[in-house]
Amino acid sequence: MPLTPLDIHNKEFSRRIRGYDEDEVNEFLDQVIKDYEIVIRENKELQSQLLAVQERLDHFANIEETLSKTIIVAQEAADEVKNNAKKEAQLIVKEAEKNADRIVNESLAKSRKIAMEVEELKKQASIYRARFRTLVEAQLDLLSHDGWESLEDRERLEDRDRERDREIKEIY
Repeated sequence: MPLTPLDIHNKEFSRRIRGYDEDEVNEFLDQVIKDYEIVIRENKELQSQLLAVQERLDHFANIEETLSKTIIVAQEAADEVKNNAKKEAQLIVKEAEKNADRIVNESLAKSRKIAMEVEELKKQASIYRARFRTLVEAQLDLLSHDGWESLEDRERLEDRDRERDREIKEIY
């Protein structure tokens, strides 16, 4: 059984000649008693703290177990969400590819239509240039000849103009 402060206090030592100074020994024992009481008190406090810490440790162990289970459930849910997201992403990509194909086809059709319109405009420009050239040639011809002198020349020019107009109308 451990020594108590009371055991120290009640301890009596035998006396001998030339032994220790009794007052000094008593003072020392009093100091030992006080220190020993402090140590015992601290020991009780530490045991109490140890018990509290053990209870907290048990509590945290329970929390850890709960968190571990929660993490496993969360991981499973995350995996499921991830798989669903992959499937949805694949569907979105397929839909986007369909839309892209449709847009490309529409663009090609518009491009062909524009190319045909450009060709038509080129034809019209060619006709316009031919008409304009005919008009300019006729005007130059009038300037180079004295068309005022002869009525025949004028009729010939008018016939030629009518012939050119008819040719242009056939082209157009």
